[in-house]
Amino acid sequence: MPLPLVAVVGRPNVGKSTFVNRIAQADEAIVHEMRGVTRDRSYHEADWNGVPFKLVDTGGIEMGDDDAFQGSIRNQAIAGANEADVVVFLVDGKTGINADDEEVARILRKTKKPVFLAVNKMDTPNREDEMWEFYQLGLGDPWAVSATHGHGTGDLLDAIVETLREIELHEEDGEGEQSINVAIIGRPNAGKSSLTNRLTANDRSIVSDVAGTTRDAIDTHIVHEGTRYTIVDTAGLRRKSQIDEDVEYYGYVRAMRAIDRADVVLLVVDSTLGLTDQDQRVAGYALERGCAMVIVLNKWDLVEGPEAKAEIRERIADRMMFVGFAPVIAISALTGKKVDRIWDALDTAYKNFSQTIPTNKLNTWLAGIRESGHTVTKGKVILRMKYVTQTGCRPPFFTFFANRPDVVTDNFERFLENRMREAFDLEGTPIKMKFKKKD
Repeated sequence: MPLPLVAVVGRPNVGKSTFVNRIAQADEAIVHEMRGVTRDRSYHEADWNGVPFKLVDTGGIEMGDDDAFQGSIRNQAIAGANEADVVVFLVDGKTGINADDEEVARILRKTKKPVFLAVNKMDTPNREDEMWEFYQLGLGDPWAVSATHGHGTGDLLDAIVETLREIELHEEDGEGEQSINVAIIGRPNAGKSSLTNRLTANDRSIVSDVAGTTRDAIDTHIVHEGTRYTIVDTAGLRRKSQIDEDVEYYGYVRAMRAIDRADVVLLVVDSTLGLTDQDQRVAGYALERGCAMVIVLNKWDLVEGPEAKAEIRERIADRMMFVGFAPVIAISALTGKKVDRIWDALDTAYKNFSQTIPTNKLNTWLAGIRESGHTVTKGKVILRMKYVTQTGCRPPFFTFFANRPDVVTDNFERFLENRMREAFDLEGTPIKMKFKKKD
């Protein structure tokens, strides 16, 4: 059964993210006094009295603002309300009603969804006399809450959960099957959100040519040709020393969390700028965390001439040797050209990331290595490889038993990895090796 959705909407800075964190009992939603911090919808699992549901934290709705992002934020918030089963309309009890509140109320009165009007920042309990003005919004009885202190949130949740129990949810086809977690990563403004929208066939992530638009990591659950994927669009990763705003730092942390739970990462590189140190750093983050990887050269249609394209590919091969296992795909997220090739690359990387190679095949391969005579010597010590077995997957982990594992060098490890990749299909996935003593 899919979890029911509860969307939290309202104008900026009324405490939506604080409210979401209070209900979800987590610090996943970014909280900051700066207006417009929450731009995209973000999803957070919660539970009350044994009833699980998902909270949708939305960008603040303002109707008459010329902010570069405000139209998109407003559309995201309205879309979040439209897809939800229950809507919580949060208003500010300290400032009272303004024109934006009235306009949002007008929109919500037209929806057929259950709407709960929550008056936030009511930090002193039992002050119902301050609530009367909110009846004029025409959304029924207001609920006095304090997202910061928790006052009133339990009563509101009781009512929300009672409503959710009455809502009939239809089990989606394939629900409960394993989903491949895919994090779309890269430096700011490389085209990650455009690629997310192209892969998910919707516009849930806000697309802008202003670097740093995506500040939260956004989950989208989709099914493509019978396979379930969770696509995560992340904030662009920069060096921590280059991160000035607190908010951008929180987005950086969120992106790192997304990489931590990813099976496969799509590293998006802006082809018009070529490979940069930041791209290498981002790839390093994913490699440290053992993720499978596909390198996506975005904006390929804007690179002029075969010589320029060949130079970019050579630079990738040279400077990304440490993730040489990752296939490289050239696309245009904006036009959709060759984006479909990503699905096959994702599936291959995940299959190899999850595979288990039989022990007898591994030791047949190792016998060939021994027969070649390639080993390590240190003084009178000669490394003798005895046995190998796979002791883990996601990514594949191999344990080698040898007489003197202490003499194994980095060069010899690279040699073994290269020979193993020649013998077995390990495209798209890193591998790990461990050496143990066996007399």
